Amino acid sequence: MLVSMKEILVKAKEGGYGVTAPNIDNETTLRAAIEAAEELNAPMILDVGYSANPDIVFFGRMCEQFAKEAKVPVCINLDHGMDYEHAIWAIRAGFTSIMVDRSVLPYEENIKEVADLVKVAHAVGVTVEAELGHVGQGAQYDVDRDAALTDPAQAKDYVEKTGIDCLAVAIGTAHGAYVGEPYLDFDRLAEIAKTVSVPLVLHGGSGTGDENLARATREGINKVNLATDLYTAGGDSVYDNEGPGFAVVPTFKEGYKNKLKHYIKLFNQDNKAW
Repeated sequence: MLVSMKEILVKAKEGGYGVTAPNIDNETTLRAAIEAAEELNAPMILDVGYSANPDIVFFGRMCEQFAKEAKVPVCINLDHGMDYEHAIWAIRAGFTSIMVDRSVLPYEENIKEVADLVKVAHAVGVTVEAELGHVGQGAQYDVDRDAALTDPAQAKDYVEKTGIDCLAVAIGTAHGAYVGEPYLDFDRLAEIAKTVSVPLVLHGGSGTGDENLARATREGINKVNLATDLYTAGGDSVYDNEGPGFAVVPTFKEGYKNKLKHYIKLFNQDNKAW
């Protein structure tokens, strides 16, 4: 069942649980994500980067068809849409949500560019996610961790002025593998959760640790982006496989899917489909 991300996240916020948003880039990872959701009766958010597949319209149509036929609610989200054109192509491709990432821009420019795309997306029933603060890279965690954390007071103003449906926050996570020990600012998360009314998103879930992520989804995070952990699990399953060469793809798929199912259970997302 193809739905908007807003439908999924509003229910998650009301129910106090998190929803996985795995990065997918081909039919194998698409199938793995939907199978994981169906096997655990969970809603699912498919995160797709603009450059993750050579043809976003072709891949978007594939995702759309799989989502429509799924037994659980599925959303297709553009992850880190950096350009106006990327957002328009994603909407054209059948995505039901777009992330408008202007987190590196000055505050007022960020607001203006996000608000412009909110008007376009909402006109056709598409959900909009945006980021305030900036989630950096795990490879330079010692620098990026504190460089641009989300200000709770500013978050309220940002949500009101942009009209977004969900807010990605910077509370100490990072993209990719961490160099150093991740530590999250849960006091900051609590303040943001009290200040804004929309569901909250956490980027950089991989490597953050089960305890941190479980606590985050209990204390206000409703969407957790995952990539590195899933692809690593898929790769590890291939390296451990002693079967024939033609088993590589299905073996990768099972490793990816099993790791995703672990997170679905961790976030109490299982049995939340409708």
